[in-house]
Amino acid sequence: MRILITGADGMLGTDVRESLVHHELTSANRRTLDVTDAVAVRHAVAGHDVVINAAAFTNVDAAEENEELAYQVNAEGARYLAEACKASGARLVHISTDYVFDGTSSEPYPEDAELHPLSSYGRSKAAGERFVRDTYPEGSIVVRTAWLYGKAGPNFAATMLTLAAQRETVDVVTDQRGQPTWTRDLAHHIRHLLEQNAAPGIYHGTNAGDTTWFEFARAVYAECGLDPDRIRPTDSASFVRAAPRPHNSVLAHGAWRAIRLEPMRPWREALRDAVRSGVFDDQRRHLQGDATDVS
Repeated sequence: MRILITGADGMLGTDVRESLVHHELTSANRRTLDVTDAVAVRHAVAGHDVVINAAAFTNVDAAEENEELAYQVNAEGARYLAEACKASGARLVHISTDYVFDGTSSEPYPEDAELHPLSSYGRSKAAGERFVRDTYPEGSIVVRTAWLYGKAGPNFAATMLTLAAQRETVDVVTDQRGQPTWTRDLAHHIRHLLEQNAAPGIYHGTNAGDTTWFEFARAVYAECGLDPDRIRPTDSASFVRAAPRPHNSVLAHGAWRAIRLEPMRPWREALRDAVRSGVFDDQRRHLQGDATDVS
């Protein structure tokens, strides 16, 4: 397949490129393609069989002060890509987020749950989803994901390991629940959707199971040979952030089973393999260097 990947240099985009390396890929980043330019988008999409839109304004807190820019990238950019794909006949895979929900449910969110975002970022991503689904329902797939970590970008797990070299203890919230998701696993599932010609619709791309940020941080430390008791519990009230966070980011996986594809594996299993594969080697080398200096 001839595949255009936007946001190709990002954390997810990097693993998508590696997963789809046996196809004919065109990689686009913010320097080579402005997704808010409809003409540029139309020219970029032409000649491709598939477009994977991993481009996004992802700084959740900065979006509160830059809502117009977040909307242009996350909503208008998605609309321009959907329009271009419809005109050319290319399939579109659009990456979205758990932030389209308010997090008040006590159950995992099904794919058809009503959108109710709390933040500027969430509103922009919800608008992007609607543009994609309204413009090109017959040829588009929306993949919602959450709590991503990987080797090619900043993420919570890497931050926890960086802090381990700076502090004896780290306070992490216990009142937000979600699904830590390895970008490599998500990239492989996006490949399965494409190669098995999955039906258009919405799919939830998160590793199975759920946990809190506190327990996730403890798991990261344990898998990396650190004392998990260095992670201390706190609550969201202790961390004042510009953008509100959904307290429940757990997503259901019914759409995968409907097309007879297995959902993604449990998050702890994925984390263990991610550590073994070297995802956090830079942070771990820093930790080892500090230990050597101390001794």
